[in-house]
Amino acid sequence: MSRLGAVSLLVRDYDEAIAFYVGALGFDLSEDTDMGGGKRWVRVTPKGGDTSLLLAKATTEAQIAAVGKQAGDRVWLFLETDDFARDHAAWTAAGVSFREAPRHEPYGVVAVFEDLYGNAWDLIEPSKGV
Repeated sequence: MSRLGAVSLLVRDYDEAIAFYVGALGFDLSEDTDMGGGKRWVRVTPKGGDTSLLLAKATTEAQIAAVGKQAGDRVWLFLETDDFARDHAAWTAAGVSFREAPRHEPYGVVAVFEDLYGNAWDLIEPSKGV
């Protein structure tokens, strides 16, 4: 049996990323361990989710240049919700930037939003039976 445990996300600063993912999006702070030398092992997980984001502080020039460009301006991650309207309203009130109005697709209700660095995500409430 296999599962995807975490996905690495390049960030400028651990605490600002925690503030966005936990504060604005409502993720759980699953782990924040000091590894010494300014490095931390920080995982945030969507409520009820199984896979975490590992917040990786960018330290090299190449990593710093890649912050906010995890997928070259394409949608990078697809976050499923059981209540699109609830999350869209809460996140909009929290200052999350949506690139578009919600739209209905055969696979569900969806809108593209940006994380604090500009990475594009889909917020999706899947259609029943999909």
